[in-house]
Amino acid sequence: MRVVIAEDLFLLRDGLVRMLEAFGFEIAAAVDNGPELARALKELEPDVAVVDVRLPPSFSDEGLQCALQARRRRPGLPVLVLSQHVEQLYARELLADGSGGVGYLLKDRVFDADQFVDAVRRVAGGGTAMDPQVIQQLLSRRSGEAPMAKLTDREREVMDLMAQGRSNAAIASALVVTERAVAKHTSNIFGKLGLPPSDDDNRRVLAVLAYLDGSDRG
Repeated sequence: MRVVIAEDLFLLRDGLVRMLEAFGFEIAAAVDNGPELARALKELEPDVAVVDVRLPPSFSDEGLQCALQARRRRPGLPVLVLSQHVEQLYARELLADGSGGVGYLLKDRVFDADQFVDAVRRVAGGGTAMDPQVIQQLLSRRSGEAPMAKLTDREREVMDLMAQGRSNAAIASALVVTERAVAKHTSNIFGKLGLPPSDDDNRRVLAVLAYLDGSDRG
């Protein structure tokens, strides 16, 4: 699996390269600024991009904007965004096109190698990997909006864990319930969000996106 990394801090960039190589990833490019990231995403067509939100020369949201432009050229390009802080606007921009293959993690998560690598793999596979703190802040301002108001408290708990990229087995373990109970909750969630029958992986992505951005994508 080929990865493009964009991070301006040398030590963190080098650490990401070494970590991902240790887990069998191929590093197609590791860059430290926006123009080089844009060129790498266009020319190298990686399987997944790991991108710092803020990159030179602007140090604003150049990394995110490069990633979004690349996704417009190549719909579905998997992008895992790293940020020092939760920035709701950036997270919503990343989710706005309604497709999967997106992640938003705080940089603190990088120091847990297994968790970080799992997130990269989930995003590369077309899933989502959202930091729990990002989810909490995204939801804090719209807890009563439809269609989420239709969900029960337990279904919201299941959705919160689903948004983090957890499998049914992991959700069952976290909530101390059976996998059968989780499957029933997810089926109810799909129905309440008006998601049409399709493969479960696709419906999970659509449900997570609806949950995070507050729109009904049925």
